[in-house]
Amino acid sequence: MNLKDRKPVYYSEYLQLDKILNAQEPESDKEHIRADDEMLFIIIHQSYELWFKQILHELNIVRNVFLQASIQHNSPDMYNSVHRLKRICRILEVAVMQMGVLETMTPLDFLDFRDLLRPASGFQSIQFKIIEATLGLHYEHRHGKAYYLSQLTPQDVERVKKAEEHRSLRSLLDEWLARMPFLQSGNYWEGDNNKSFWSNYREAYSSGLSEGEMQNLKIFDSIFIEDSAYPEGRAFSAAAARNAMFIMLYRDQPLLQLPYELLSTLLEVDQQLSMWRHRHIHMVQRTIGKRVGTGGSTGAEYLRGAADSHYIFRELSELTSFLLPRHMLPTLPDALRADLGYKQ
Repeated sequence: MNLKDRKPVYYSEYLQLDKILNAQEPESDKEHIRADDEMLFIIIHQSYELWFKQILHELNIVRNVFLQASIQHNSPDMYNSVHRLKRICRILEVAVMQMGVLETMTPLDFLDFRDLLRPASGFQSIQFKIIEATLGLHYEHRHGKAYYLSQLTPQDVERVKKAEEHRSLRSLLDEWLARMPFLQSGNYWEGDNNKSFWSNYREAYSSGLSEGEMQNLKIFDSIFIEDSAYPEGRAFSAAAARNAMFIMLYRDQPLLQLPYELLSTLLEVDQQLSMWRHRHIHMVQRTIGKRVGTGGSTGAEYLRGAADSHYIFRELSELTSFLLPRHMLPTLPDALRADLGYKQ
């Protein structure tokens, strides 16, 4: 098609502004009650849902990359994944700052229309639940499971369950990490030397622990020493955890820089989600105190429980407990260092 033959695009039509700007229908107007801040409340939450839609768009692009059977560590796909995850982080920063606009609404301003909202609640945001499921928050690890689906329509329950049936990004990341060849004995290490790599690493690591940190060795052994595919209670396989640790330790090697950026950015996504949840807690406490939420939840208490338990990539962040300073790192085999470096 010749682009010159296309119908001219008009700004308001392209953005569907008639739909967007006429999508605010305050309940207080219907009841002829003055509630000046309900318009702000609606627009803020509509804005959140638009940002959630964009986050899901970015996550699905990243998921499609990791659904591939093979991904080159320094490929355009890897760069694109990191780029889109960083965009998600910036969107979540905006979501946190946007809470400040909502906080200009005082408790009395909210009470003017709060009872008109029942039983609607932000807890019913299907897109946010799908974001969590897409990242890898499983139903069994959710705070308040009994309440989780009870406030949704049957159609939305089905949407959430369908999202949870798809392969999550955490699951795909687990498989991708486990496929990395750098610690497999047959490729670079003579005999069983990759096991002695972790044994030697353990010795150096334990020598630097304080008395109060010695319990870390039990977790270290379950991940890096013992022969177990999935250490008990962990979402990442031992192979994936070892390779993630290897990326963190040797991130200065050119071939590992993008994989490190990927892991680091996923941890930032978790961090930004946590900041949004905690900012939400403080806003709810300030606005309704100890009252229950409009949807029937325990309000700030429920939000605090979710904020404390909904860390999707917690196991990756815990790996930093086992890092050594650069000057204590084991020397890599020459062939491995050559493959991790720039090709001449």
